[in-house]
Parts: sequence; C-alpha cells; structure tokens
Amino acid sequence: MKKLTLLALPAAFALALTTTAFAADGKAVYADNCTKCHGEDGKGATKMGVKLGARDYTDATVQASVSDDKAFKSIKEGLKKDDKTLMKASELSDEDIKASVAYMRTFKK
Repeated sequence: MKKLTLLALPAAFALALTTTAFAADGKAVYADNCTKCHGEDGKGATKMGVKLGARDYTDATVQASVSDDKAFKSIKEGLKKDDKTLMKASELSDEDIKASVAYMRTFKK
C-alpha cells in the first residue's frame, strides 16, 4: 500500500503541473480572437467594433449587464440582431472562452 501511495503522489503532482501549464491564457485568447472588434483595451472603438456596435467593456455598467454565462453563450453561439450577424459563433474550447471572459472582466474601471 505504501508503494502505491508513493507512486501515486508524484503522478498526481505531475498531472497538476501539466493541467496548470496548459490552462488557457485569457489575454492571449482575447488578443487572437477578440481585438479586431473589441480592441486591445476592450472599448470596442475599432473600425469593426464601431460598425457592429461592440460594447465598451471598460464601463462598469456594461460589465454588470453581462453575466459570465451570457458572455460565454454569446461567444460560443455568436450574436445576431434581426438578420445581421454581429459576431460569428466561435470554435474556441470552453476553457478558452472562459479564460477570455475572465480577461475581459479585467477591463472594468
């Protein structure tokens, strides 16, 4: 039993390190997938952001109006208004979406 425990502990530790090492980097995911419309600063003041009506995520009121679940769903499924696509559905992993939403929360002033 002691041998099994001694073998299991290093394996569990290695797994924990691996999981942490591969955790989604919200800033990188956001930079690669969101900045074209939402801007590096989250204000939505890019050419595409203005055209599509991207919200200013530095505004605490805007942030308060969007739950994490709603933001996740919007990224995962996309956004449409009438017949116009405002944001395409994303093929990002759930972990990457959650990380980008968490990073978006850092814009609130």
